[in-house]
Amino acid sequence: MRVKAYRMAAPLVAAAMLSLASVPASAGAVRDVQAEALSNRLFPLLGALGQDTSAMAALMARPEVAAMLRARQERREACAADLGCLAQAMIWTPAESAALSGAAVQPANLGRADDGTAAQAAREIAGVNAIVRTFGLGQVPAYPQIDGAGTIDPQEARARLQAAAWLAQTPRASSVQALDPSIEFALALLDGSDRTDAIGFEPLMSGLNAPAMKRAKSLDWKRYRYSAMIVTGVGPEVDDMAVSPFGKYHLRLAASRFAAGDVPFIIVTGGRAHPRATRFVEAEQMRKALIERYGVPAEAIVIEPYARHTTTNLRNATRLLMAMGAPLDKDTVIVCNPGQSASIESPAFVQRNLAELGYQPGQVGRRVSPTELEFRPSPQSARIDPRDPLDP
Repeated sequence: MRVKAYRMAAPLVAAAMLSLASVPASAGAVRDVQAEALSNRLFPLLGALGQDTSAMAALMARPEVAAMLRARQERREACAADLGCLAQAMIWTPAESAALSGAAVQPANLGRADDGTAAQAAREIAGVNAIVRTFGLGQVPAYPQIDGAGTIDPQEARARLQAAAWLAQTPRASSVQALDPSIEFALALLDGSDRTDAIGFEPLMSGLNAPAMKRAKSLDWKRYRYSAMIVTGVGPEVDDMAVSPFGKYHLRLAASRFAAGDVPFIIVTGGRAHPRATRFVEAEQMRKALIERYGVPAEAIVIEPYARHTTTNLRNATRLLMAMGAPLDKDTVIVCNPGQSASIESPAFVQRNLAELGYQPGQVGRRVSPTELEFRPSPQSARIDPRDPLDP
């Protein structure tokens, strides 16, 4: 049964809201495993600061950072009980982002991004802004049919903002609330909207992928022409449809290609995207069909259950190949319908990758058939980008 949030009178709201001036780093802090997992997935650099107090202290001690954080604090305090104002005050300005990312220190417990610490920090700050704007201020996302919070009642929207405001200043172990509450505010907005999609299958290397990951450890990659087959998703637009008609075509193509014996793994890629809030995860359903309908062994199938676009189909498949230890100087083969295949090969797709990812997830190569393209993955795909908080 759904219980409606009570509408509080303005004086009560004002009395109930606690100051966001400063949040104790440890006093009363408890561990929230879901918020921690979401933070680590979306904000690996900023999140790691919460577990490296010396790195965070060094960052906050920088004069330019301290001055910037004080200005942000004063902006939040000036909002008093105005939740819309508070949400807007959480947004990082370009100057604030530049100050923090330029001074960011590399936590000892985190690997360095391929393009550097400052670039990763800037991406994560942009991700905070994207979440607050979309889930807090109601800005229309880039793909409104599948992203964002959807249409919600104004009272519910206010309840989510209020809860996020409270959670942002309620201590959580291993958080970066002492640095700035905006990260926790963004996490709370996603949680309050039930859009924690980004951690739905973590750890991704276990669970349904465990058989394939075990096989990959001892695989002789040189035996195969391609390191993997990437089967892109085409989500259904009908409620309660597990696999779309195009998806079923992709599966037949994949099973036929796998039977040739020159590909050790099938990577099926597609998340919980079409239609909005569907209960089906496309990659999970494709794996099931490959096993039950076509007899493909489980240890030959890897699911990538997050991607909601063709760009991220290829990016996320590349991440899995890296996790499997596959040689990145070896081609994969993309299998999909002729229309999608032609789109992937087009100059427009190159531009789309640049616009949405900022780089190419790999190099599209030789056309093998109307439904098959060779693809050489790029390690740039490892960059985490929470500007898409459902699939960073």
